[in-house]
Amino acid sequence: MRKNFDKAYYDRFYRNPKTRAVTPGSARRQAGFIAAYLKYLEVPVSRILDIGCGVGTTLRALGKAFPRAHVHGVEYSEYLCDRYGWEPGSVTSYQTKRPYDLVVCNDVLAYLEDADCARALGNLAELSRGAAFLGFLSREDAGLYDPQRTDPQQRLRPAAWYRRRLSRHFVNVGGGLYLKNPPAVTLWHLDRLG
Repeated sequence: MRKNFDKAYYDRFYRNPKTRAVTPGSARRQAGFIAAYLKYLEVPVSRILDIGCGVGTTLRALGKAFPRAHVHGVEYSEYLCDRYGWEPGSVTSYQTKRPYDLVVCNDVLAYLEDADCARALGNLAELSRGAAFLGFLSREDAGLYDPQRTDPQQRLRPAAWYRRRLSRHFVNVGGGLYLKNPPAVTLWHLDRLG
């Protein structure tokens, strides 16, 4: 796993418009999609966890979309915890007494070794009682992203590797959004992917 999630990393992949992987506007649109789809499905959201929350753009946007929800950021980077006040933690081992209605884990899993990633997916299922938004690149995404704006230390696993492990805990409803299996809301069969 990458060890240097320091200021230089976040300046390159988050802050510098010439090298960042995602714009703040894109992160806000992503949060808007997550919120709109969960509201459409009538998934109640009163607790949101973003594990690997980075600079917090998505978490803050979800907080605005669900103004009554408690939002919580957990981050592996000591630098970001110091700067933004996030709770230190790892997706492989973070625990809570009460699960969250929505768990977000974006651009984290591809940094992990296979065994740690499988453990992280199980842990995400434990942390979620309603939905999860999971973002990661797969091997099949090669050529679809700009390698100059993507950290080369990410592991590109086959999409089938993720699907097999995710299907034990979640139902894929598209766009990176997963509902805890079995879903607590009505979900038409054609809205289920895979």
